[in-house]
Amino acid sequence: MAETIQRSGAVFYIKRILGLVLLLALAAVFLFSAYSKLISFEAFQWTFVDLGIPNITAASVIARVFIGLEFLIALFLLFHIHLTRVTYPATIILLLALTGYLVFLLVKQGNTGNCGCFGDWIYMKPLDAIWKNLAMIAATGLLYILYPVRPYKNQEWVAAIAGMAAIVTPFVMEPLNVNNTPEKANLPINLSLLYEGNGAKPDVDLGVGKHIVGFMSLTCPHCRKAAYFLHVLKKNDPQLPIYLVLNGDPKDFKSFFDESKAYNVPNMLFDNKTAFIELAGPYVPAIYWVSNSVIEYKSNYSQLDPQLIKKWVNQ
Repeated sequence: MAETIQRSGAVFYIKRILGLVLLLALAAVFLFSAYSKLISFEAFQWTFVDLGIPNITAASVIARVFIGLEFLIALFLLFHIHLTRVTYPATIILLLALTGYLVFLLVKQGNTGNCGCFGDWIYMKPLDAIWKNLAMIAATGLLYILYPVRPYKNQEWVAAIAGMAAIVTPFVMEPLNVNNTPEKANLPINLSLLYEGNGAKPDVDLGVGKHIVGFMSLTCPHCRKAAYFLHVLKKNDPQLPIYLVLNGDPKDFKSFFDESKAYNVPNMLFDNKTAFIELAGPYVPAIYWVSNSVIEYKSNYSQLDPQLIKKWVNQ
């Protein structure tokens, strides 16, 4: 009898230790996921523009709230907030929703590009992320068995404080920027350089009418981000006059487009480096809002608001 009690007691403590280790690991993944998205926030917020949110400010708010939810689940796990009644079910629901989105992404564009689950810190393809989410769902299901901790006193107060901290943190670490207006320039640009020589030439006259022209290097990581954002704009509105002027080694062409997904954006590989620097300036990406060979505005990729661009094009 005593031996049976000792054995059951040992099993109980082993389950608790294993459960605690699993819970801490799960919380750590959510914390790292949320933090890594904040570090590369611009790319993450454009995921929501890609899903159809027409305004960059609205997309950025939704992105911050989503990151807050990841922080929230991590804190609820760490502080053992109503684990079996609230936190475990919420964890599974969120992971199922994310897995559904990843399956949609996989069917739509194949197993290419970075899904953004861990921002730019860990490059993860959609299929890898699906397996990661399924493993986390299985771990959460296992926690129901190994770690069904009972609620403790004043848990609601802890939950309220943790909840407020989680939702506010993304807005504090990455303050909301409502000023997404591009910089006024009004500078002439000699786009006729793109039509000289024996190499590839644009199939449209970029010197006539309005065009968003992006000058980018094939190996520049910020250029790949900017190209992805321009891809999203072009996908959501195929009539937008967007063009990419690229410079670099042709062997980097495929990796640039696999990551940026910008195959839908008209482009050229411009091999005249001197002329490229003359047009783009010393830094890339250089994104110019050109009207009849005059750069009216310059913008970085955080200033590519779909509504502002459409308004400018239609003026």
